[in-house]
Amino acid sequence: MKNAIVAGCTWAIAIALMGTAPAAAAGMDFPQGTATPSETCGACHKAIYREFAFGFGSDLRYQPTTIPQKEGEVIPMPAGVSATATAHAFAGAEKYPVHAREAEEEGRSCNACHYPEPFAIPDINVVEMTKPKARGKDKEAVGITCASCHLTPEGKIRSAHAVSAPHTTVVDLNIQTSAMCAYCHSMGKRVVGKQTQTFLEWRDDFLRPGLGRRQCQDCHMPRTMRKVAEDYNNPERPVARHLWTGGRSQQRLASALSMAISQPNEGKADLAFHLINIGAGHSVPTGSNRRAIYLDVVISDQMGKPVANKEWMFAPFYGPRPDDKKFLEEDKKRPDAVAASQADAQGPHEEIIRAGEERILSWTPALPSGSYTVKARLIYDLNRYNSRSFTDDQTDMNGATLALKIKKS
Repeated sequence: MKNAIVAGCTWAIAIALMGTAPAAAAGMDFPQGTATPSETCGACHKAIYREFAFGFGSDLRYQPTTIPQKEGEVIPMPAGVSATATAHAFAGAEKYPVHAREAEEEGRSCNACHYPEPFAIPDINVVEMTKPKARGKDKEAVGITCASCHLTPEGKIRSAHAVSAPHTTVVDLNIQTSAMCAYCHSMGKRVVGKQTQTFLEWRDDFLRPGLGRRQCQDCHMPRTMRKVAEDYNNPERPVARHLWTGGRSQQRLASALSMAISQPNEGKADLAFHLINIGAGHSVPTGSNRRAIYLDVVISDQMGKPVANKEWMFAPFYGPRPDDKKFLEEDKKRPDAVAASQADAQGPHEEIIRAGEERILSWTPALPSGSYTVKARLIYDLNRYNSRSFTDDQTDMNGATLALKIKKS
């Protein structure tokens, strides 16, 4: 277990994770609060810990990325650590190279979401979402833990099931709703197109209009029939898989957007690209303003030679306004100057595609009469501030092809 993501796994816990039944310490409490290492929970909840810490049974892939201010300097995953751990296991952990902290925040803590104190699940209809209270800086190294989500302010473990356990457990069905994710996955009031608005996008664009009833957990934590704690006499029940497949999951990316190409007028070079968000319960892309999707279109002649190409970029705005180069001088006066300026430096781009939206993009390439093939690809980029030529952190989502015939009158 020496390569466990969160430091501090004892030999006794390692033995437990390999199959030896742990001793049930009656009246177990959590003196370390939300800084309790996840391995402590993993001693009993083995399958859940294996998913959280090692991504067991998922398609997560952690590609390298680069620091924009140090062009070409690649940030690799730490040596000897699984390349498939969940984002929650890595977030805020001491050894994980959080490039936002190093490149933009001068070593400061990213935010309270990575190091929260115990919190109560908020009301799903709250107008303005605030951050949870942060742990002390001396307790940041362990990052997000099992206790970060499951420990209540009263020191109890919240669960969706009534169970007999060494720790005091309280049933809270809100843990199965999107409200559980609200504090850390939305900041402030709803601003359409802005970053870190995922919960509010789900609530305002998906749930309230009636597009569906799915909660965050239905896609990101699909349930499996199993025991919660393998070595205890408890029944199998529907238990969420602790994987949180998202932007690093091919399954989630491939199902997020549908795409179609049309030629509205026969014989004309007019093209329309339809991007339809019917697979995600929130905007695409969502979350950090670094995330982007490129619509890359290449037109080839009958010999397969490319003769025209065009690209659009979809990304969240850094702040409550569109990113724009005209704000670069103003950005220099901000405390978050690096982060704000790198967003504005890229200039205007397409807004993110909201839940239920069909975005139609038009293009009329200058082409003579003839037969052509139009190929369009949707590409997901983990960090749009890299050089555009850096493709190691990009993933093909899906594509479409159209046979195009142009006849000039």
